[in-house]
Amino acid sequence: MGNELIGRKAELKSLRQCLASEQSEFIAVYGRRRVGKTFLIRKAAEDNFVFFVTGVHGAGMQEQLTNFAIALQKCSGEEKLNVQKSWILAFYELSKYLESLPAGKKIIFIDELPWMDTPKSRFIPALENFWNSWASVRDDVKLIVCGSATSWMMNNLIRSRGGLHNRLSFQLVLEPFTLNECELYFKAKGFSYSRKQIAESYMAIGGIPYYMSMMDRSLSLSQNIDKLFFSEYAPLKNEFSALYEALFKNAAPHILVVTALAGKSKGMTRKELLNKTKLVDNGAFSVVLDELTLCGFVRAYEPIGPSKATKRQSKDTLYQLTDFYTLFYFKFIQNNHFHDDHFWTASLNSPAHNTWAGLSFEMLCLLHLKQIKTALGIAGVHTLAGPWQSTSEVGGTQIDLVIDRKDDTINLCEVKYSRDEFEIDAEYENKLTNKVSVFSRETRTKKSIILTMLTTCGLKQNTHSGVVQKEVVLDDLFGE
Repeated sequence: MGNELIGRKAELKSLRQCLASEQSEFIAVYGRRRVGKTFLIRKAAEDNFVFFVTGVHGAGMQEQLTNFAIALQKCSGEEKLNVQKSWILAFYELSKYLESLPAGKKIIFIDELPWMDTPKSRFIPALENFWNSWASVRDDVKLIVCGSATSWMMNNLIRSRGGLHNRLSFQLVLEPFTLNECELYFKAKGFSYSRKQIAESYMAIGGIPYYMSMMDRSLSLSQNIDKLFFSEYAPLKNEFSALYEALFKNAAPHILVVTALAGKSKGMTRKELLNKTKLVDNGAFSVVLDELTLCGFVRAYEPIGPSKATKRQSKDTLYQLTDFYTLFYFKFIQNNHFHDDHFWTASLNSPAHNTWAGLSFEMLCLLHLKQIKTALGIAGVHTLAGPWQSTSEVGGTQIDLVIDRKDDTINLCEVKYSRDEFEIDAEYENKLTNKVSVFSRETRTKKSIILTMLTTCGLKQNTHSGVVQKEVVLDDLFGE
C-alpha cells in the first residue's frame, strides 16, 4: 500500500487519542485478513514500538516462544537469545525489559495474537497476568493486540469471562474500504478508473486494501482482474483456502457453509443450511455460524415479517454470504477449467458476467446502506433492511431491498445494474406495480410505501418512469 494511509480518518484519530492518554491502555484491533490492520496501527504509532512481535501461523508453542524471544532480543539489543519454557516466563522477561527503559510511554504491539495461543500453551493466563498484575497498575504502557481471527479476538478478549473481562480500554473493528475510500485510494495511486469501474472492482475483491495494492495502474480493470485471478501465476488464485485456514483452526465446516450460501443469494435459514451441508445441529454448528458472522463473511438478518403481530423467532433468521471475494471465487474461479489467462476480459458482457454483476450490485447497495439512507434524506431514521420474498408460492415475487423505517414509511427498492440509463417499459411498470401490491397484501403493512430505484446510471425518463417515486444512483454510494 505504500507509505500513505488512505481513508481511515476516524479510526486513526481514535487510536491516536488512546496512545496520547496519560494512563495505560489495552487496545484490541481486529477485522478480516488483508484489511490493513497492521498498516493502520503502525501509522497511528508512527512505528514507535518498544516491542513488536508477530505470531507465526501454524507454529507450535516452542516455535512461538522462540519467535517471541527473538523479537525481544532485537528490541532490547541483548546479545544472548533467551528462550523461555513458558509464556508466563516470556511475559516476565518482557516486563523486565520494559522496566529497564527510560521514563515515557511504552507502546507494545503484538500482531496476529490468536496464532500465539496454541493448544495447552497457557498463553491466555500468561497474557492476563502480564496485564492485570503489571501493565495495568502503571500509567505508561500502551498494549496493542491485533488479529485476523475475529472469532478468537471476540471470545478471548472482547467477550472474555476470565481474567481479561472488561480489561480492554478500546476495541476497533476494521472494516473493508467503502466505495468512497476505494476512490481515494485509486486516485492517490494514479489510477484513472471511473466510478463504475471502481464499483466493479469492489464487486470482485470487496474493498480489501491488500488486494487493491496488487493492481497495476497501467492496466485496465479487466486486465487487472485477469492478472490477479486467472493468469498462470495469479496471486489470488489460491487465496480462498489460505484465507479460511488462516482464520479458523478447523475451516472445513466454515467452507461447507459458505459453499452452500454461495448458491443462494438471498440467504438460507439454519435448517436449510443443515440440510444442505449435512452438518450436525449442535453447539459446534452455532459456533461456525457465529464465527463466520463475526469475521464479516456472513450476515445474519431477520426477514421482513408478515406483520408486527407475527413474532419472529431465531429459526427465521437468514444467513447471507457477504464477502465479495468469496462470492467471486465460487462464481468464476472454483470451476474455471478454461485455463485462459484472459478469461475475465473475454467474459465481459457475457450472460454469466451480467448475472454476477446484477447480484453483486445488490450486495454492494446493501453494504452501503448508510450512503443510500443519506441520499434518501433519512440518515437519522432508524431502519431495518434486507431483501424480501413472497411466501405465497415457490419462486414468487422478490424485492431486492426493503428499507423498513421507524417513521411509518417503507422504501421498496428495485436494484438494477446496467451499462446505461435504465429504461422502464410498460411490462416492467406493471411488474413494479404488482410487487408493491403483493408486498402490501402479504405483509399487511399500514405504512406508506415509496417505490425506489437503485441504478448505476439513473432512469431514462419516459411515460413509464413516473411509477418510481425515489431514485438512488451509483454516485450516491460514493458518499462518505
